[in-house]
Amino acid sequence: MAQKFQLQTEMREQTGTGVAKKLRRQGIVPGVIYGGGQRTYPVQVQEKEITDLLHSAESENVLVDLVVEGAKEKNKLVLIQAVQHHVLSGAVTHVDFQAVREDEEIRALLPLHLHGEPAGVKMGGLLEHQIHSLEVNCLPKNLPERLDFNVEHLKLGQALHVGDVQFPEGVTPTVGSQVVIALVTETR
Repeated sequence: MAQKFQLQTEMREQTGTGVAKKLRRQGIVPGVIYGGGQRTYPVQVQEKEITDLLHSAESENVLVDLVVEGAKEKNKLVLIQAVQHHVLSGAVTHVDFQAVREDEEIRALLPLHLHGEPAGVKMGGLLEHQIHSLEVNCLPKNLPERLDFNVEHLKLGQALHVGDVQFPEGVTPTVGSQVVIALVTETR
């Protein structure tokens, strides 16, 4: 299961480009909470807190216990759905939080990690990693931090497909079983 993070946020009264720029100059990142059968409302979070959270997580799609100051319901379970970054500096400029319920499936993009040296690589082949992340459906309690797949058994000319691997319990991929994750090719 993925690590659950906690984050402090505040309700935002004003919206718009000018307000957002002013907040960013003060070290505050604007954001929005939507979904979960509630109205959409704007929030703000300290840039250092969101940056630290994202640096300690495997991917940007992580579960967060959000403490929202100024809201009727202070604690919310959310999935970080989208993070916008400044083109040059890479600083976080906006965050979208999707409110989720413990009993409803969520969709998340998880990083893939391949481990082991394929038999085909030992024979002079080359391992080609075709996809680096995979979208899955699962309950929030079953969300892994990443997907780990062993590729030691791959020989020259063989491929690892989505249908060939075992996913954690309660986790299902959103793509077809014939999608290639990795393959071992011959070098020229």
